[in-house]
Amino acid sequence: MATSGTTAFDLNIDDIIEEAYERIGMRTNSGHDLRSARRSLNLLFSEWGNRGIHLWKVSLNEVSLVAGTAQYAVNSSVNDVLEAYISTTAAASNTASTNDISLTKIDRSAYAALPNKLQTGQPSQYFVDRQTTPQIFLYLAPDANTFTTLKFYSIDRIQDAGIYTNQADVVYRFLPCMCSGLAYYLSVKRSPERIQVLKQLYEDELLRALNEDGQRTSVYISPQTYFGDGV
Repeated sequence: MATSGTTAFDLNIDDIIEEAYERIGMRTNSGHDLRSARRSLNLLFSEWGNRGIHLWKVSLNEVSLVAGTAQYAVNSSVNDVLEAYISTTAAASNTASTNDISLTKIDRSAYAALPNKLQTGQPSQYFVDRQTTPQIFLYLAPDANTFTTLKFYSIDRIQDAGIYTNQADVVYRFLPCMCSGLAYYLSVKRSPERIQVLKQLYEDELLRALNEDGQRTSVYISPQTYFGDGV
């Protein structure tokens, strides 16, 4: 039996909108319908930012360290920083002698309790201030003598839908729940009698996609041993 031999299926924004309208029993017949659906799709992407970590939006970033400077801005597309480490080289200059040191992430309260935030030395901790443009605060403030680069893995925002001929910034695993989610959002505005059915379908498909979108790693379990008094 012949098969296509391809694995390139994807949907443009206008295809996603058409699929969603068909699910609520309507057809897109005006520019207002298209704009309304695109706005709902962007809101859906924003809501996904509250649904955990999406692996396809994890990226490695780097910033050159400046001696005595503890605060570093990151790109406004960054939602949060997952892990960070300091390095003796930039990513493009990695060699066998490159040395990386992992940093411990602390919260606002722990950072606020540090007595001298600009004390210089080798950084060991970092705090992420999640404002509109996130900021990373290192402690200690780097002396930049040995470690010259801050590298960090970020979880980035999903890109806006943009023009209708764009493809969504979504991996193929999330195409079903994206269409279901948009149909649910549109039903709130245009087909309220279908809200419950479409919401259940959306939540089921999103849950399956989120469960699959994980890292498969080995897990080691060892028994915990307790010793009584006098042993």
